[in-house]
Amino acid sequence: MIANRPPSSTPSDGTSAAGAAGRGARAARGSARDKLIAAAHQEVRKQGYAATSVEQICAAAGVTKGAFFHHFASKEALGVAAAEAWTERARPMFEMAPHNRLADPLDRLLGHIDFRFSMLHGPVDGFICFIGTMVQDAYATSEPIRLACEASIAAYCNALAPDIEAAIDAYGAPPGVTAIDLARHIQSVLQGGFVLAKTTNDSAIARESVAHLRRYVLMLFGRPEAP
Repeated sequence: MIANRPPSSTPSDGTSAAGAAGRGARAARGSARDKLIAAAHQEVRKQGYAATSVEQICAAAGVTKGAFFHHFASKEALGVAAAEAWTERARPMFEMAPHNRLADPLDRLLGHIDFRFSMLHGPVDGFICFIGTMVQDAYATSEPIRLACEASIAAYCNALAPDIEAAIDAYGAPPGVTAIDLARHIQSVLQGGFVLAKTTNDSAIARESVAHLRRYVLMLFGRPEAP
């Protein structure tokens, strides 16, 4: 999602050669940090937070343990940074999806669910959520990680809530239904689908859960399902 650009050999901002060299060193350190975060996303989704060691993350990132501890004081510190990076990685992917340009808020909400459905293919560790996987392991043992995961889930729900609120305004909804509660329910179904997919090592059961979610949203807003 985020491209790393090499520093220009002839800086356009008038910095000295020494300044450019220093900036290049900072870019290299940033690149190692990004590789460690990407490796954490990969390895934790594959085998869980508790079972993933610093050594495995370093090997997957292609960096030394010295580089790891240059950027992160601990595995927990990496977990927190990786949670924050996961949120930022997901944000443009969801914001730029074509369904966001639809005029009807319910169509946008259904388009989001369809978009999530379309992602549920291939190996399970390729589509499950890093946040959901990590917090299952660490919520009782690491308050910083729990809080970082809570913030990530909340960011997703808060981003989804405006379209749900607009759909409630346009179509109505049963008493007691609020935008943020429905956003959390959507997140719950997705996370539950990921867990079920782990039990079968197959994405089909997760797609089934999301298909039922779509039917639920249609019924909730009184729109018939298309034949």
